Parts: sequence; C-alpha cells; structure tokens
Amino acid sequence: MNAPFAADARTPAELLRAALGEDPARPLVTFYDDATGERVELSVRTFDNWVAKTSNLLQDELNAGPEDRAALLLPAHWQTAVWLVACWSVGVTAAPGGDPAEAGLVVSGPDGLEAAQACSGERVALALRPLGGRFPQRPDGFLDYAAEVPGQGDRFAPYSPVDPESPALETLVDGLPLRLSGEQTVQLAREGAARIGLERGGRVLSTLPYDDWAGLEAGLLAPLAAGASVVLCRNSDALTDDQWRSRIESERVTLRIG
Repeated sequence: MNAPFAADARTPAELLRAALGEDPARPLVTFYDDATGERVELSVRTFDNWVAKTSNLLQDELNAGPEDRAALLLPAHWQTAVWLVACWSVGVTAAPGGDPAEAGLVVSGPDGLEAAQACSGERVALALRPLGGRFPQRPDGFLDYAAEVPGQGDRFAPYSPVDPESPALETLVDGLPLRLSGEQTVQLAREGAARIGLERGGRVLSTLPYDDWAGLEAGLLAPLAAGASVVLCRNSDALTDDQWRSRIESERVTLRIG
C-alpha cells in the first residue's frame, strides 16, 4: 500500500507546502466560469504565490492573526481557494458563509457586499472578474483585493507558528455547524479523499459551492490531502452532455462530483 500524501502534515497550509516540494509545476486548481467563458489554471507554484501574497496582506495590512475569524462571502472560485489557504497559513479561522457581524474581518464578492457591511472590522471586496481584475470603482468602505494584493511579498512567514490544534474552519455538515482545528480539517480531508476514491495524481471536477463541508472537501481539501488537483466549475448548469464530456476529457478528470 502506498504511503499517504504528506503524512506528517497537520494543517492545510502544510499540505500545500508538501505539494510545492513534490511537484510545483503540476496543476492544482483549474477554474471555469461558464457565464463569462473564463478559464484559469494555477500550478502549485502559482497558487502558492497567490497564497503568500494574500497571507502577507492578511497579516501585515489587515493585522489579522490567530484567534481572528474571517467571514468569507464568496462562491467556489480560485480566489476563494486562495483566501482559505491564506487564512490557514496565518492562523485565522475561515468561516465560509459566516455572519459578518460576528467576524473581525469579512471578504466578499460582489453579491455579498451589502451583507458584508455588518462587519465592524476590516472589509475586503473581490470583483471576481476574469484575470483577477479590479472593480471599475472600489466599493465604499472596502479594500479592493485586486488592487492591494499585487504589491505584497512573494514569500510568507507567520509571526508565530500556527497551532494545528487551534480553530481553523467553521462550516456546515448536513445543515449543522461544525468547527474544526487545522489538524481535524486535514484528517477529515484525508478521510474524504479515501471515501470518494480520489487517488494521488487524480483530478476531481466539482460544481459544488463552498458553503458547506461537501463543497470544501470536493473543491479543495480532498485534492490537497490526496496530492491531487481540482477543476472548479461555476455557472455551468447550461452545459450540454457533449460539452461536459469534452471538458472531462480535455481536463483529464478522474472523478466528477456535483
């Protein structure tokens, strides 16, 4: 039996570091938005670079750290995946779909800006435009992520080591709240990868949102834990069977979920 990928990793950020050390050039996250025709592919190295820049933004510009909580009002998107791993790199608890009024930081896409104003702390807005473009006009009361992140450093080191036993993720399972440490998140991700049959080097296509564990598992965490990769598809309800077959073949998908 083959040894599990990154067996010593105890946080999601450590899973990413293991992938970077093994094969930085392989694809990690491929994203489709079928409403705009956008396709973005990030290698492990490129994804890690975005995570490092976002982590530096979190730590140095937003003064976020362990014991802070970030509400992420974002869809399943490559930039959302970056934000999740950046939170875990800094030690911030990520709460996808969380209540902004109860968070010290909120990160929102265009559809969540009104709700995000309930956060009394730092607010970051993502335009989610093709090629990571900026808002035509920055929303009042928000930092524009696309304007802030390019100037951040390409390397990241937390001010203090991230404790694998500290809170890392707040999500839902079958509609019930679940709070996980980094270590528990990695363990559940490994179990999920085994349950869905995702093997090392595999490629899972997911159309699930990130608003519960099932979507986070299929669309990010199980691929990280298995040494695999993910194809995220958004706004794809109108695709025909032939179009799906073509995408699955061209992307060399080994498993489809959603």
